[in-house]
Amino acid sequence: MTDTHRADANADAGPDAVEPAAPEGAAAEGGAAEGGATEAAQAQREDPALALAREASELRDKLLRTLAEMENLRARTAREVADSRTYAVASFARDILTIADNMARALQTLRAELKENAGVKALLDGVELTERELLKVLDKHGVRKFEPQPGEKFDPNLHQAMYEVVDPSLPGGTVAQVVQAGYTIGERMLRPALVAVAKGAPKPPADPSANDNSQTSPDPTD
Repeated sequence: MTDTHRADANADAGPDAVEPAAPEGAAAEGGAAEGGATEAAQAQREDPALALAREASELRDKLLRTLAEMENLRARTAREVADSRTYAVASFARDILTIADNMARALQTLRAELKENAGVKALLDGVELTERELLKVLDKHGVRKFEPQPGEKFDPNLHQAMYEVVDPSLPGGTVAQVVQAGYTIGERMLRPALVAVAKGAPKPPADPSANDNSQTSPDPTD
């Protein structure tokens, strides 16, 4: 088509002819480009001193968080090391307690019967000394013996009930007898004390004669 024909076509379209609109995608790209240019311009206009102060504040926060994490790690590691030192002998100490229990039972059995015999008395004194030394060595490694007293309130964290004993002199739910001493290691329970628990005295049976009297008593209105 020649230039003359194009001019005639535009003239025929008239003054109301509208040029085609630009695609929407192109408009969006143009807006994004303008926004990026604006942010870049603001970044360029930012005071360098303020930028350095903000960066220093961020680095300081990161440093403080790192120091706190390192301190927590140090404390946790120290606690784990201390627990390992304290409780590493728990299994060995639990086995040794059997020897201490047998020695205590032997002394309790023989003390009353043979204490008057001079020759046996020296032997028993030696066994008692050995028991004391054994308990001293256990205590050195954090293993401590404890024996609840009669009348002490039963504590399931410290005591293990073996049976109940009817004892009117003691309130119910308290320790009546100690069957076997307990031991702790550090702040943990190595073995609870075996105890007998006091049971409240049974109520006395009702007097049948009182019921008979109430049934046979004459009516005062007769």
